[in-house]
Amino acid sequence: MSFTVAAEAYDRFMGRYSVPLAPQLADLAGVVAGQRVIDVGCGPGALTAELVSRLGGGAVSAVDPSEPFVAAVRERYPEVSIQRASAELLPFESRSFDAALAQLVVHFMADPIAGLREMARVTHEGGVVAACVWDHAGKQGPLNVFWAAARELDPTVHDESRLAGARQGHLTELFEAAGLHNIEETSLAVHVEHPSFDEWWEPFTLGVGPARSYTAGLAANGQARLRELCRQMLPTEPFELTAQAWAARGIA
Repeated sequence: MSFTVAAEAYDRFMGRYSVPLAPQLADLAGVVAGQRVIDVGCGPGALTAELVSRLGGGAVSAVDPSEPFVAAVRERYPEVSIQRASAELLPFESRSFDAALAQLVVHFMADPIAGLREMARVTHEGGVVAACVWDHAGKQGPLNVFWAAARELDPTVHDESRLAGARQGHLTELFEAAGLHNIEETSLAVHVEHPSFDEWWEPFTLGVGPARSYTAGLAANGQARLRELCRQMLPTEPFELTAQAWAARGIA
């Protein structure tokens, strides 16, 4: 899936969760000064920013299939080598990087095994491939309340629980199929405070990802019902939400 929305819209929708997630994924991958790394499916740059802070922009490369996101990263981090490309066809020579990371990307890859195999190809032998995805299947992701409300209104709704890597153990299966070894899987958690319900809800109207696609398909009264049910399910404002992601690392 390619996100053809403004970078600022994605920042407001998912950035509030992906920014605090990035240091944890970088830690899992063992990213330290002196390495050269690639951010696969970089979006508007939540993980890119963390990698730049650790390594400097000249040591970071990034790819994303979304032109608005590529443009945003190019503007925000001019020293980073950013290209428009998919995970399944990385425009780099084999063994180019010490580590390849993909944050919240595997579940949107057209072919997750091919994407992970490409990440392994461009990583030095013995280097690290690491990825994380939200625990949608365990109903622990940041969109859990939204999809719970949607399912209550329409039990036939297709939420994000069946996306690649969204259940415990599935990232490990994908890493194994991609030929990685010494695989470790763990969970990562972020805690985000929301000052009001409106601050939480407004990003769902910005046209980002499957949640917005579902909302856009509802009639006005359906959207209103969904919004109010979400309000009822959330704690009294201000409130803090905890989101969990499954994460895995393997050796190329």
